[in-house]
Amino acid sequence: MSDAPTWVILGASRAIGRAFARAAAANGGNIILAGRDIDDLNRTAADIAATTARTAGIMKFDALETATHAAFAANLATIPGELNIVLLFGTMPAQSGMDSNPTLALDCINSVFSGAVSILQHLAPILESRGAGAVIAFGSVAGDRGRLKNYVYGAAKSGLHTYLAGLRNRLARRGIHVMTVKPGFVDTAMTFGMPGMFLVATPESVAAACLLAVANKRDIIYVPWFWRWIMLIIRAVPEKVFKRLSI
Repeated sequence: MSDAPTWVILGASRAIGRAFARAAAANGGNIILAGRDIDDLNRTAADIAATTARTAGIMKFDALETATHAAFAANLATIPGELNIVLLFGTMPAQSGMDSNPTLALDCINSVFSGAVSILQHLAPILESRGAGAVIAFGSVAGDRGRLKNYVYGAAKSGLHTYLAGLRNRLARRGIHVMTVKPGFVDTAMTFGMPGMFLVATPESVAAACLLAVANKRDIIYVPWFWRWIMLIIRAVPEKVFKRLSI
């Protein structure tokens, strides 16, 4: 590894994760790709090497296997220099499926919220000890208001938003910046085939917006930017009206 900052991408098999890894590598950063699908991570590492001439490391990571998080964090602690964490993982089952199978709802909450809290609680002391670095964690516009079509996923993301706000206050005192990203519709495998998709962003545009925003020390961003105003309108709808809407 060079003296450049290291970007640790948790959930690097996601389209946004791959795009972010390529962009960060192109900017001269060291890259650690972490996730469950090692074959996919190796393909991304090969792509990064071919397009940026930089080597990406590979680490096994599963958000649901919280018993492994302490060892994972300990391995990262051996990497010298500035560590930047990008948190992208999570599952979004169909709400209808979670309504009929509560186990799916718990899996969603554990992957989106509990797993994120677990790994970040293990990583926070490492970041604090270095007095530098950043955390970029992906929430969602779904977390801004409970909606009929994805209220369990939205609840998990809302919890993550609140957790990140507290973590931001904690780590800011030691020189680490925490940024919450709230994407709207992004062209990924998670959203493929979903009805009602509009104004869809590319993973590459999301990655570029995140790198720019974290460099400018933004606390919370919506990507694309106009989702801030869309969600402002949605949050302003009175509950008596909102509960009649099929959104």
